[in-house]
Amino acid sequence: MNKFDISNEYNKLHSQYPMTGHRPVIGITANFNEGNACLAEAYYASVLHAGGVPLLIPPYVERGALINTLSTLDGIILSGGADIDPRYMGEEPDYNLLHSINAKRDEQELLLVRLATDRQLPILGICRGIQTLAAALGGKVHQDIYASMGQGLLNHDQTEERGVATHAVQLSQGSRLATIFDTTTLAVNTFHHQAVSQVPPGFAASAHSDDGVIEGMEAIDGRSIIGVQWHPESFILHNANRCMMPIFEWLVNEAALYHATTTLHADMLSVDSHCDTPMTFEKGYEFFERSNHALIDLHKMNEGALDVATMVAYLKQGERDEKSLREATKKADDILSQIESKVERCADSLAIARTPDEASLLKQMGKKIIMMGIENGYAIGRDIANIERYRRRGVVYMTLCHNGDNDICDSARGSGEHGGLSPFGREVVAEMNRTGMIIDLSHAADTTFYQVIEASKQPVVCSHSSCRALCNHARNLTDEQIRAIAAKGGVVQVTMYSGFLVEQGTATLHHFMRHLEHAIAVAGIDHVGIGTDFDGDGGIVGCADASQLRNITRELLRRGYSRHDIQKIWGGNWWRVMRQVQQNSPA
Repeated sequence: MNKFDISNEYNKLHSQYPMTGHRPVIGITANFNEGNACLAEAYYASVLHAGGVPLLIPPYVERGALINTLSTLDGIILSGGADIDPRYMGEEPDYNLLHSINAKRDEQELLLVRLATDRQLPILGICRGIQTLAAALGGKVHQDIYASMGQGLLNHDQTEERGVATHAVQLSQGSRLATIFDTTTLAVNTFHHQAVSQVPPGFAASAHSDDGVIEGMEAIDGRSIIGVQWHPESFILHNANRCMMPIFEWLVNEAALYHATTTLHADMLSVDSHCDTPMTFEKGYEFFERSNHALIDLHKMNEGALDVATMVAYLKQGERDEKSLREATKKADDILSQIESKVERCADSLAIARTPDEASLLKQMGKKIIMMGIENGYAIGRDIANIERYRRRGVVYMTLCHNGDNDICDSARGSGEHGGLSPFGREVVAEMNRTGMIIDLSHAADTTFYQVIEASKQPVVCSHSSCRALCNHARNLTDEQIRAIAAKGGVVQVTMYSGFLVEQGTATLHHFMRHLEHAIAVAGIDHVGIGTDFDGDGGIVGCADASQLRNITRELLRRGYSRHDIQKIWGGNWWRVMRQVQQNSPA
């Protein structure tokens, strides 16, 4: 009898793998049968062959444990198994058509999908898994394809071995599946009587069998999610057939990117320099509640790995008589007070910072951070003392104007009343320099822009502007302006308002990346950052709210940017400017 030498194996392990790097951890949902969690070998074998580490997820529904499980994963496979209860999709079950329902799996996996997609985790759904994706995200599933689609269907329940292909599927030209397999026709196996009948919002059907059954779908809104109706895992154990490994390699590669974004965000202090979330306060907004109408809350900040959200007291430009100016100042104070009180109600998880060092310390304490700004110098009226008062209160920057000229300067959407800065505006620039408040030139007229560049003794910023060379909008910056900000030592925070990214149609993450990379090419990597304008009409396909901000990091990594450069984009440049401006601040 041969003896297994555990000591020898232990020593071999450390001699062969002395410095093993991180391999992406892929959670695989388990089947549930007669009280036992179980999983076919082919699933975890495929993950191992693709370079990942498989981790079985047993079917449980304890909410806290489920969320903590997700924090250990880099990707998910939803495995095959029993039918899904159609009541989750608003349909009454026809028990003459259903084979079996596994309530324990249904509840867990539907929750798991929603939570995982909130966190942008890569997901591969297999057989039942594609149906789970559809049910969880707003699609529909045939209770039985033969009853729903009539006669003349292929045999979708083959008797051949699981690793044998029995029919072909057509992959949509240009789809992610076609790219992964480098073909538009793929031979697959088949074991199902249910199938997706309607793909969820944000998805496209990307594979069909010749009888019209949807055999694959994929997210088209930037998420790394694919579902397939066949069983790709079965092939690896059938004569070591690697024909289906590309889809597992895709998942492992996406999971590696996900892990890289997670570790990178853990090591940096990320900031969104401009959001208008206080505009949603009147709808009952609270930071600690997941909001259906606000794009930033504590949950979305956690999911998107955003550390600091800069929330502004926005003032629409109004009349400039004494009474209106007093009301404008009062409104700005009221908004700042609301921010403070709402943060206080979430003090265990959230705090206000006034400086970069305070923000850094709060991150070390495990808290998310709010900084405060003012959008529109209309808030100070004609009282220059309000600038120091607001700075002492914690306001880190003020946008000199909004859509309309004010007493400080001309707006990009104004009438050119002052020919740039007014005499009072020149006093405002000097006082903001003195008190350590950053000057924000987003919304400023070109004349205002250049006069402030000349007058300011400190770097200036544009907290939420994009590139006029790519989208000819007065609110965007010309290349000359971008270079001027860089020469001043400032930073351009590229924004996500669709109308500033494309002149027609709906902007996507691709369009945002074009503007971001153009600004980097013009200004240099030390003078560019991100200001979303979330809740002020910001938000694009692929980065629709704060939970999806890590998608930007993923794209930067995919395009070869170094960790150091990504840290600059995500806040390093912004913090450098803030430190310089605040160095002599009385606040």
